[in-house]
Amino acid sequence: MTTTAEQSSATTLLRFATAGSVDDGKSTLVGRLLHDSKAVLTDQLEAVEQASLNRGQEAPDLALLTDGLRAEREQGITIDVAYRYFATARRRFILADTPGHVQYTRNMVTGASTAELAVVLVDARSGVVEQTRRHAAVAALLRVPHVVLAVNKMDLVDYAEPVFAAIAEEFTAYAASLGVPEITAIPISALAGDNVVEPSAHMDWYGGPTVLEHLETVPVSHDLTACHARFPVQYVIRPQSAEHPDYRGYAGQIAAGVFRVGEAVSVLPSGRTTTITGIDALGESVDIAWAPQSVTLRLADDIDISRGDLIAPADDAPAVSQDVEATVCHVADQPLSVGQRVLLKHTTRTVKAIVKDIPSRLTLDDLSQHPAPGQLVANDIGRVVVRTAEPLALDPYEYSRRTGSFLLIDPADGTTLSAGMAGAAFAEAAEAVVTADDAEWDF
Repeated sequence: MTTTAEQSSATTLLRFATAGSVDDGKSTLVGRLLHDSKAVLTDQLEAVEQASLNRGQEAPDLALLTDGLRAEREQGITIDVAYRYFATARRRFILADTPGHVQYTRNMVTGASTAELAVVLVDARSGVVEQTRRHAAVAALLRVPHVVLAVNKMDLVDYAEPVFAAIAEEFTAYAASLGVPEITAIPISALAGDNVVEPSAHMDWYGGPTVLEHLETVPVSHDLTACHARFPVQYVIRPQSAEHPDYRGYAGQIAAGVFRVGEAVSVLPSGRTTTITGIDALGESVDIAWAPQSVTLRLADDIDISRGDLIAPADDAPAVSQDVEATVCHVADQPLSVGQRVLLKHTTRTVKAIVKDIPSRLTLDDLSQHPAPGQLVANDIGRVVVRTAEPLALDPYEYSRRTGSFLLIDPADGTTLSAGMAGAAFAEAAEAVVTADDAEWDF
């Protein structure tokens, strides 16, 4: 099997998110990163310079490169997730600059849900605060494999090594207890440009990489083709035309793994088994297809299959159940309560469900579980037990970020209530994650 193009794309593209508390300098870091790596167009820089002058600032405010909303510029904060695309000679990047306010933690969940690396900023003067712990917990819950601790505003603490060392030690211990597999601490000054793109002349005691150097060299070798094969059916193709009177195909995007003609597969939740007789990709028949290709599968038997069903290898199919135990990040303003009726959206399937129990809510200060809270409010992280009206084929989130995740939706107005991750909340131990095979991480 040759997947050179797919593997090359996976190793040259890095998706990462920035997070941190209010005024820690996330947008300034992103602006500095874009500016110093020559990823800003002349007209963009001129617009930022003019906007800065209008606000009475002598030097251009690089945070304005990402804070594009009027409310963001007026208040000097980040409200929505800002996506930026840039590239260097060594790698391409998709960057999500997420808000720091507690009420926008849900936006951080959005930005980090597909990230392979998270940059968590800390103000060197304030150290690790509650929002820092919250963002570390979200990164751990979302199984982000690489976390960078950027200790910012080192220029305001005279570039003191003991200040950096104390913050790095505290954060590393906390993140490791959550099971974060890799933590890299870098002292920076986003405003002055120290250790962002160019090494700092003020911190000769630091011998590690700059932020950009680390982003360019961090390994991104997660191969979707090595994961458990999963194919959520999106659409049934039945033209019934003169040219294709008997054609029946099942279209969708391969979420993970590889499918081959002649392979025995199970259709879930029914559990019926059959064989792949054909795979159509881009109008041509092929013998093999892999994630994340969009293809149409043809099967040997006429089984009742519809949108939302999951096709998986017969000898490697996920368990089917109507009881879902998961960790959720509650993102809606309205609370999530025991007994509440919701919709659960998993891949291409949406089913009715009821919240049977909320066993605990996570306390971020000491990672203790507050038992039986009764409900979760905005930005809470907690355990839930959901009973669905129809069986679902969910993988544990630790094995697949795609088929192990789901959304809880308000059936009345379609509002997203919570983002859920099936199975255990955190990795049992950081050491266990570090030594795990890369194939276990499914992106």
